[in-house]
Amino acid sequence: MEIHELQGIELAADRRGPEDAPAVLLIAGGAQSMDWWTPGFCELLAAGELQVIRYDHRDTGQSSTCPPGHPDYTGDDLAADPLRLLDALGIRKAHLVGMSMGGGIAQVIAVRARERVRTLTLIESSPAGGRYGQLPPPSPGLAAGWEEPQTEIDWSDETAVIDYRVDSERPYAGPLGFDEARVRALATLEVGRSRNMQSSMSNHFIAEPGSSVDPAEIRVPTLVFHSEDDPMFPLPHGEVLARMIPGAGLVRLKGMGHEIPPPALWDIVVPELRRHLLQG
Repeated sequence: MEIHELQGIELAADRRGPEDAPAVLLIAGGAQSMDWWTPGFCELLAAGELQVIRYDHRDTGQSSTCPPGHPDYTGDDLAADPLRLLDALGIRKAHLVGMSMGGGIAQVIAVRARERVRTLTLIESSPAGGRYGQLPPPSPGLAAGWEEPQTEIDWSDETAVIDYRVDSERPYAGPLGFDEARVRALATLEVGRSRNMQSSMSNHFIAEPGSSVDPAEIRVPTLVFHSEDDPMFPLPHGEVLARMIPGAGLVRLKGMGHEIPPPALWDIVVPELRRHLLQG
């Protein structure tokens, strides 16, 4: 893992696979560090033929952090960070794979900096800007949880923070079930190496949103993965994306929630994704 100083900020990144191979940049969702793209997934994806790069968004992991409740960046800054990182790594063009908020970031880059994108992959995402038709809202169960009083956390208590991080992921699980042992291991890793978990769990959601783009303007090969059971962005979000983007493919997944694909689906996701990347 390396920390890159880029125009006044620091971004932590990890590279796997041959450095002269085509680059794949993994862009995580809101409040997610690179840890949710696990090394096992990255190694399977690389398979000696691709260079897989994951990184920490601002306010996650080992990247720059702001005081809780006071992000000094916007959604546009988060969308510019991947290009800053690719510049620092000497990579002119990369495959972009984005999950949820990361999918929105990837869409922005594909519209505004098409020359930097080989292919686009959108996982559990929605049209960037969110103004495209009457798309269904989050599930009632998920939305109800947002109305509950905010849990008071002692952010100096690592065990309590890990418990909170695990509980924050629980409502997003799908019918495959919530793999508590796996999520707890990832949360423990993330909490242990993050500069400020309180900032990580809040600042992305209160930063000024970035300006929207029209996914219909995307002109790079695109593949959409979307679960039939996503409680945050129900399946029509992915279906609309695939219809809007010329030539886009859609892979419907069963059992997954609003999450980076878990190991139970790697036998489906990884071959489809590698095929898309190697053909692009």
